[in-house]
Amino acid sequence: MSIPSNNGSKNSLSSDVELKGTLKFSGELSFDGKLEGDISSEGTLNLGDNAVVKGTVDVGSVIARGKITGNLIAKDKVEIKAKTELFGDVRASKLVIEEGVTFVGKSEVNPNKVTPTAAAQPSIAPSRPAEPAAKPATLKAAM
Repeated sequence: MSIPSNNGSKNSLSSDVELKGTLKFSGELSFDGKLEGDISSEGTLNLGDNAVVKGTVDVGSVIARGKITGNLIAKDKVEIKAKTELFGDVRASKLVIEEGVTFVGKSEVNPNKVTPTAAAQPSIAPSRPAEPAAKPATLKAAM
């Protein structure tokens, strides 16, 4: 289901809404209903206290409340508010978790977009035997 809108618009789906499928939007969306499926957007998602999402959330940024079973992916920021239940992994540039959150999963917070291999193994020149240190010259006088 797509919600046509302009980038600056604010969309709202209240707690009496139940959806199955992929939810796409642009701009900003406040969602307080039930969704069995994925949410995809470059915009901002605001999940309400009554929101129940079973699927992957891949957005620009998200303020999460309610119950989410699935992964949260945000290009910018994931903010998980108190009393939220999240069963899934989080990947974002910035992560805020308030006290009282239930979070079962892994998190990857990477504001500088560092690749894991570069961070784990700093580049080292190929190993080779060390060159012998220069020996002080010895002078032998002929006698």
